[in-house]
Amino acid sequence: MTAEGHVIFAIASAIFAKRAELTPELANGDWWHIIPAVLLTCLLPDIDHPRSTLGQRFRWISQPIARAFGHRGFTHSLLAVLGGVTLLRMNLPHGWPVPTDAMHGMVLGYLSHIAADMLTPAGVPLLWPCRWRFRLPLLTTKAGNQLERIFCLALVMGALWFPPGMPHFGAEDWPAKLMNNVQSGIDRLISLRAG
Repeated sequence: MTAEGHVIFAIASAIFAKRAELTPELANGDWWHIIPAVLLTCLLPDIDHPRSTLGQRFRWISQPIARAFGHRGFTHSLLAVLGGVTLLRMNLPHGWPVPTDAMHGMVLGYLSHIAADMLTPAGVPLLWPCRWRFRLPLLTTKAGNQLERIFCLALVMGALWFPPGMPHFGAEDWPAKLMNNVQSGIDRLISLRAG
């Protein structure tokens, strides 16, 4: 996936996570904390590729990581997420002003990158150092950036449309309420078109 696709996918993920109340911190968080935090980390896993957007700017970091792990290796795993969260918690001074909602946004941005790369044929090694690749190849690079852009923008629109205050995932009436909202949205579109 391209850097543009990752940025759009990360924004869609942030909107959805806040509206779906994925965590209490994201649900009650400030957009001015969450969106910048998501954007800060959504390209970070590609630091393992010297020709990536970040890799070109930080070659002194990118090249050793690429030699040690290769592209879509360690940096695209859950172990990297866990290690990053642990390092942030250990190395931040007690009075350092990183709001909790921003921390959740940073984790969400990193995870959105991994989830987006899972939609490509190459997939990601979620359980690195195990070499199994997890993938759901909906986006192929052969189709070019246009399909990726349309897909990611559709995700943003879907996230914006997702009604806030829905019951949490796994709640008994969650699927029914979602389907009712889908139906009412379709009905509104039909009435707007007819009127």
